[in-house]
Amino acid sequence: MAGIFQFTPHGIRPGVQTVVARQLDKHTMGYLTWKAGMQSSMNTMIVWDTSNSHLVLSLQFGIPNTFAMISYTHKFPEEAKVKGSAKFGTFGLLFEYGCEKKVSQHSVLGATMTLGIPTGIFLKIKVQRGNQSYMFPLFLSEHLMPAPVFYGTVVPLLSYYAIKVFVISPYLKQQKERELERQREANARKVAEKRRESEAAVALMSETYHRVKEQEELKKGLVILKAVYGKLLSESDSATTATQSTVDIMDVTIPLQCLVKDSKLIIHESSKAQLPGFFDPCVGEDKCLYVQYKFHNFLHEVTVNDSEVLRIPKQSHRLES
Repeated sequence: MAGIFQFTPHGIRPGVQTVVARQLDKHTMGYLTWKAGMQSSMNTMIVWDTSNSHLVLSLQFGIPNTFAMISYTHKFPEEAKVKGSAKFGTFGLLFEYGCEKKVSQHSVLGATMTLGIPTGIFLKIKVQRGNQSYMFPLFLSEHLMPAPVFYGTVVPLLSYYAIKVFVISPYLKQQKERELERQREANARKVAEKRRESEAAVALMSETYHRVKEQEELKKGLVILKAVYGKLLSESDSATTATQSTVDIMDVTIPLQCLVKDSKLIIHESSKAQLPGFFDPCVGEDKCLYVQYKFHNFLHEVTVNDSEVLRIPKQSHRLES
């Protein structure tokens, strides 16, 4: 319950507002609101809310407005949402639809089309930066006509797409590259130390490597021809990683061959930087493991993500000769 005091040219007009709420189920709330004063009304509202949907049904009887309203918002994982609502009452008919998208860490961009009788057609552009919101209402037409509706819907979408492609995406890409560069500089000394430790560990594996490889070659088993771990240019470029900068990748042919047992190699779901002879050549970035191997004298190859399970040999890895 709350008290309301409205200041008017005729003096102070007191009022009161009472709200009763009840949870109807896990995702649904019901509200009953009574207002007394200059704008008296009785409003009932049902709100259904989930992780990706928000539905509101409302019915109000009062002075000066009596109306029924339905509103639905759908939320997308990429921090975007679309919404639509319809409202009918003593003031006329009002229909709204629009969308919002988070374009950066602190910025939200949105647009809403409002079609009303007798209010006409409006386009509202919303820009939110941190705790500040800016609203730009544009009056398009006094009457409902197809042309203002079409241009009010299509032009903002095309404008957003153009801004996203030519302004937002390049800016975010540059920002990410600068952050990665700062991260690389901060981790350069640590990565160099880990690389030396890895090279020393691989040198100790030399005898085991030659023994396992010779055994596998004699029985035409699993022989690792080439293995590269790190930030590969792309899956299609994996076979040509020899031309890539060695700063972001490492050769893991010897460590992988040493892990082969009975012509099989299984690496479970975990970061491969923890394996013997491995290290993380690009801290904080996405990494892959490319393996080219021979089994029964047939050439195979596979590329897996850092935490993805690796099981070889597999028939699906075989290259057509």
